[in-house]
Amino acid sequence: MEKELLIPRKTILAKVKELARRISSDYAEKEPILIGVLNGVVFFFTDLVTEMTIPSKIDFIRAASYGSNTSSSGSVRLTKDVEIPIQGKPVILVEDIVDTGLTLTKIVETLKQRDLESIKVCALIDKLERRDMDVTIDYYGFRVNEGFLVGYGLDHDEQYRYLPDIYTLK
Repeated sequence: MEKELLIPRKTILAKVKELARRISSDYAEKEPILIGVLNGVVFFFTDLVTEMTIPSKIDFIRAASYGSNTSSSGSVRLTKDVEIPIQGKPVILVEDIVDTGLTLTKIVETLKQRDLESIKVCALIDKLERRDMDVTIDYYGFRVNEGFLVGYGLDHDEQYRYLPDIYTLK
């Protein structure tokens, strides 16, 4: 498969810094818990947390919906849960990409059952092409209309995650 450069690393990192500044400002008097959605989020998550200027706690959750396909299976299952206590805490769910919205909706609904102080969503990419669920993304880096994206943690069948830039797979 061919790939076409969509977002260079320099642009990604500038946007991550901007998101970190906004979150640090919005949570200046709090200590949010950032929950990353594995696996694709690790690059974005690490860069985001290290750019923030406030204390935070981190944990991860994993959901499966794609397998080796380029489109969601429509069925979402949680395969790893949060391990630190989050009840009564401000939570920021961090995603690499929001596509159909199914995975995000499932995770947010699951976390809301834990009596959180609040929950916000931060996504590097808000992809509009196949949105099936009405979701709120409080902090997003880039809006992309269409295309299958890889690089900077985004993958196709576990390939291309290592690329420092984001590409459209052709």
